[in-house]
Amino acid sequence: MSRRVSLPAADDLFRPTVVPGEPATEEQPDAGADGSTNKRRTPSGRVRHDEKMTVYVTADELLDLEHTRLVLRREHGIAVDRGRLVRAAVAIALADIETNGDDSVIVQRLTQA
Repeated sequence: MSRRVSLPAADDLFRPTVVPGEPATEEQPDAGADGSTNKRRTPSGRVRHDEKMTVYVTADELLDLEHTRLVLRREHGIAVDRGRLVRAAVAIALADIETNGDDSVIVQRLTQA
């Protein structure tokens, strides 16, 4: 009996994360009421992500995030992990700043800090 460990091949480790032929869903043009074209941002959802970002939060912020995740599951039937919830929130914030500029929630919140 061999004691060699079976390791994945390089093709398995370095596989493409986007299936050819599938459309990208991160940014889609959306015509505004004034005829201008804005990018409609959508969260990336359940796909393999190549980039990583570490965000530090307080214990209270983490509990609030987890509470929101459980509310989404219990009251709305939406089962998401914290990463997907954060990506959706980021997409909303970016779309808000593109659409509303100085009047966006994120600008107002950050100028109060």
